[in-house]
Amino acid sequence: MSEQPKGPLAGVKIVELGGIGPGPFACMLLADLGAEVVRIDRPPGYDGGAPVEARFNLLHRGRRSIGMDLKKPEAIAAVLRLVRGADALVEGFRPGVAERLGLGPEACLAVNPRLVYGRMTGWGQQGPLAQAPGHDINYISLTGVLHSVGRAGEPPAIPLNLAGDFGGGSLYLALGVVSAILESRGSGRGQVVDAAMVDGSASLMTLIYGLHAAGYWQDARGTNRLDSGAPWYNVYETRDGRYVSIAANEGRFYAAALQVLGLQDSGLTEQHDRTGWPAMRERFAAVFRTRTRDEWVAQAAGTESCIAPVLSLTEAPTHPHLQARGTFVEVDGIVQPAPAPRFSRTQGAIQRPPAEAGQHTDEVLRDWGFEAREIELLRVARAVG
Repeated sequence: MSEQPKGPLAGVKIVELGGIGPGPFACMLLADLGAEVVRIDRPPGYDGGAPVEARFNLLHRGRRSIGMDLKKPEAIAAVLRLVRGADALVEGFRPGVAERLGLGPEACLAVNPRLVYGRMTGWGQQGPLAQAPGHDINYISLTGVLHSVGRAGEPPAIPLNLAGDFGGGSLYLALGVVSAILESRGSGRGQVVDAAMVDGSASLMTLIYGLHAAGYWQDARGTNRLDSGAPWYNVYETRDGRYVSIAANEGRFYAAALQVLGLQDSGLTEQHDRTGWPAMRERFAAVFRTRTRDEWVAQAAGTESCIAPVLSLTEAPTHPHLQARGTFVEVDGIVQPAPAPRFSRTQGAIQRPPAEAGQHTDEVLRDWGFEAREIELLRVARAVG
C-alpha cells in the first residue's frame, strides 16, 4: 500500500455513488492508477450488500468511504458540494434514479460544469429495455457473446461475469471517464459517459462479427478455431484429472505441438482441414490422458507448442512467471491481483485495503473542505454516519 496516491491518475478526484459489480470495479481500477476516489456508501442493511466482510470485498479497495443517507436532503447537498471539487462522478443506478435523488447530470453539472458524469448500466440510458432489471448473462445474451461461448452440441457456457459486468462494463466505463476527463481539461466542459454492458460486450465481439461477415466464422458455437472447434486450440484432460490448454494456431507452433505429443508422423490430416478435426481431437485427447498435467508442462517447456497448465485460483498466484512479475500481491493477509497495466514511471498501487462503509466519513469531509460544525450538523440530521 502507498502512503500517497501513486499512479498516472494521481491528482484526479472522483466521487463514487456506491453500488455493486461493474461500477465498483471501474472505480477500483481508477484508484489503482492513483485517482482519489471517495465512495459514498448507503446505510447498513440496504439490498445489494456484499455477502462477505468488508476486508474481502476487493472491488472496494483503494478508496475511502463516506456513510450517507441519500434520502436526506442534507446528504444530497453535501454530495453536490463534493462534486464541486471533483473531476468525475460515477453512478450505477437504473436510469432516472440519480435524477430523482437530485444527483443527476443536470444537477451535478450545474455546480461543476467541468464534471465528467459516468453512468454504468446493463441496458443503457435509453431503449425499450432501459428500465428492465437484469444481470451479466442477460446483457451478453443479446449481443451474441453468450451464444458463442461453449462447446458444440452443449448449452452456452457462462463466462463468469467477465464479458458483461467487467469486460463490457467496467473497462469501458473507466476508459470513458479517463477520456472525458482528458477532453474536459482542454475544453473546460464536462459531459455524460453512458457505459452500457450491452454496448461494451458487443464491442468486445468486433473481431468475431468481422470474421462472420467474411464467411470465416460459423454462427454455431464450438465449430471455429477459437471456440473449441479446432483440436489445436482447446483444453484437454490429463491422467491426473487436471487440464492443459493448447493454442497452437500458427503452423510452426502446431508442428512444435505435434513433436511434444509424439504425433509428428501419425498421419493426421493437414492442420486446417476441418474434415479431419474430429479424428485429430480424439488422438489429442487420448495422448494427453497418458501423462499428468505437470508432466506435460515439463515436456512442453522450452518449446513453441503453446501448451500451458490450467491452474486453479489457489495455484495461479504461486506460478513462477506470475511471481516473477508480481501479478499477485498480498495485502493484509489477502492474496489478490496487483494493479494493471504497468507503467515505466508512474506505476499504480493498491492505495489502501477495502473500507468499512462510512469508515472515513469525518476524515474525507474535512479533507474536502467541510468544517467541524458542518459535519456535526450533518450528523445531527442523520445525513451521514
